[in-house]
Amino acid sequence: MRIGELAELAGTSTRTLRYYESRGLLPARRDGQGHRTYDEGDLRMLRQIRMLRDFGFELEETRPFVDCLRAGHPAGDSCPSSLAVYRRKLAELDGLIGQLADVREQVARQLSAAEAAAREAAGEPAAPRCEMTG
Repeated sequence: MRIGELAELAGTSTRTLRYYESRGLLPARRDGQGHRTYDEGDLRMLRQIRMLRDFGFELEETRPFVDCLRAGHPAGDSCPSSLAVYRRKLAELDGLIGQLADVREQVARQLSAAEAAAREAAGEPAAPRCEMTG
């Protein structure tokens, strides 16, 4: 298939495909007339890349998955190097989730303090406190 057909099937642009080719993620095969040609394996690689990119993976992080598919494995995540990328990404996400939880707690405390200050400034009584929870 030609580049336009592949781009349409993969849900991307021909410009993106040329970029992937320049980065070595997509093969640069040409027919006798100099047109780029692709096959179903290339489409499978693009779908793998797109899924990973949708998950937030950087383009270079997709390389082990592409290499795994090129090596003949039925799935790009069935190789040890792909599994290692998954593990690193999960650790990164866990760290970000922890940071977000900390920021959320700080914002909640700040909101509570600001609401109390606003009530006090308006002359409203302080919100009742439960003596059981402090």
